[in-house]
Amino acid sequence: MKFHLAINLERMTPETDIRAVRDHTLEMVKMADAAGFEIAWAAEHHALEMTIAPNPFQILTWWGEHAKNIRLGVGVVNAAYWHPINMAGEAAFLDLTSEGRLEFGIGSGAYQREFDRMFPGLDQKDGWRYMQEMLPVVKELWKGDYAHDGEFWHFPTSTSCPKPLQQEVPIWVAARAPITFDYAVEHGCNIMSWPLTMPMSEAESYRGRLDDAIAKNGGKFNGTWAMMRHTAVYETEEDRQRALAAIRVQLAMFGNLMTKTGEVHNGFPDTVNAEELAGNFRVDPVMLEENLMFGTPETVIEKLKLYEALGVDAFIYYASMGMDMDQQKESLKLFIDKVMPAYA
Repeated sequence: MKFHLAINLERMTPETDIRAVRDHTLEMVKMADAAGFEIAWAAEHHALEMTIAPNPFQILTWWGEHAKNIRLGVGVVNAAYWHPINMAGEAAFLDLTSEGRLEFGIGSGAYQREFDRMFPGLDQKDGWRYMQEMLPVVKELWKGDYAHDGEFWHFPTSTSCPKPLQQEVPIWVAARAPITFDYAVEHGCNIMSWPLTMPMSEAESYRGRLDDAIAKNGGKFNGTWAMMRHTAVYETEEDRQRALAAIRVQLAMFGNLMTKTGEVHNGFPDTVNAEELAGNFRVDPVMLEENLMFGTPETVIEKLKLYEALGVDAFIYYASMGMDMDQQKESLKLFIDKVMPAYA
């Protein structure tokens, strides 16, 4: 099994120094690079302090200048917020400056709150339509001159400047729904899945959707399937309690954004009462510790074996979960020193 790192510039309170967050994020990426992680992922989000990621290409260019081996994953860019020519050029420039380390991930967006600001009038549930038109257009622009007359974008002959260094840029699609699995398999994309806080049965349902998509595609799928989970590795009861407390606060903010049940003030979402959250957003500590990649190194190894048995090719260690920066580093160090050797 391969290992990836997903991390955001994350401010949970106004008192947190953004420069400390900046430096911490880069330090975590450099730790992952030195440990042999395959990919570092940066997201796209807007006007939110808990996920400061206005341009993943810019973030990854920065990381790539300091972490020289790890591949640089856009995880993921929201197709509806971009023009294809702009996206193709930004992505190719990252591939150029990183000597061909781009992993291009594209998706359909997460929060309706963001759509209401970035693309007023567009329902998040329709974001997949923009993604499915955008991806083939970007790939054509990477090849050379191309004109497009589609549903959402229209432009005369143009091209991507620069072109990617890689002959074939690895393409990733964020998939949870059957329609997205079908699209990814049909078009030869790698797949990243995130069961949020749901139990292992949710990941198993994704396996079923992947198998169904492969069957529809004549039994062919040569891509990588990666699974992301919030991760906290600890050895003491104090660190365990700190991790559970942090993720509950973060999920209370996340639940606000996903269900639009609270306000956002100067980029900081209100926390929603635990009683108001259900399904993907439940914050029961016992459930969280069982479902997420939480535990001692030995427990985490056993949990990873379940994903390996499911056919997951790569595990995405999601580091951003509200923990203080020192504990985030200690957790990653424990993962590197005591979990990864079991998969050497």
